[in-house]
Amino acid sequence: MPADDLLTAATALSAIEEVRRACLEHDGADPLDEAAHLRLKHRGLDDLGAWVTGDGFALRRGDELDLAVAPPARGRGLGRRLAALACAAPGPLAAWSHGNHPAAGALAAPLGFARARELWVMRRPAAVPLGAAEPPSGVAIRHYVAADAAAFLAVNAAAFALHPEQGGLDADGLEERMSEPWFDPAGLLLAIGERDQILGFHWTKQHDAATGEVYVVGVAPQAQGRGLGRVLTLAGLHHLAAGGVDEVLLYVESDNAPARQMYASIGFTHAPEDTHVQYRRAHVLEHAP
Repeated sequence: MPADDLLTAATALSAIEEVRRACLEHDGADPLDEAAHLRLKHRGLDDLGAWVTGDGFALRRGDELDLAVAPPARGRGLGRRLAALACAAPGPLAAWSHGNHPAAGALAAPLGFARARELWVMRRPAAVPLGAAEPPSGVAIRHYVAADAAAFLAVNAAAFALHPEQGGLDADGLEERMSEPWFDPAGLLLAIGERDQILGFHWTKQHDAATGEVYVVGVAPQAQGRGLGRVLTLAGLHHLAAGGVDEVLLYVESDNAPARQMYASIGFTHAPEDTHVQYRRAHVLEHAP
């Protein structure tokens, strides 16, 4: 596409926000995930590959690709042109289709991307009765305080050692999330064992008056197998219900059968359309358009 169609950094950020807003209103899903949102909010377009027009954008964040086209501009090839620009440089890339948009697969294949992961959204009405959150003997549940930061990050890293998106959370990332308007320390619940050791946590998130989220549940490896995940989940759901939400949602890997079964056992359900799909490219096709 002609270079003069692309916006400069001075106007690109506002255009990205307008495209996001339009996509969210039309599709019911934000084309940017939390990591991309925080990256733009705190560091703008510095050190990013960015191809932005008034109707769409492609962003390359290391090995992550974000692409969106505003609904009125779809069907004209803009997504394909932006994707080709963003994918021209070699190297592995991953891109999420939030809400499993039907155009994503059509764009993915010619550029060497294959479907790699599915993330389910599961939902639960807050009005459905909950069981009690009874911790095992020797364990207490309390909310987070600032002095817990280092220990919390260590437990998070251990619990999600095989999940780099969550396990890579560092002090800066923690501070960014805790500076967001939704953060409430009372909604970050910790399971505490002997010597005030953090054994696990349930970080809840209240999006608005009606919607809460099981944001992250993690249990330290040495504390697993004691039912703490379920207890912490229930404790967080009680907290969100007390806040007056109508519905609680969560995100879970589609192939994580134990977690899905546990969530289903406490009233969470999944609809097929409530699925996010990740596409991955291991290399560049020799004749990619």
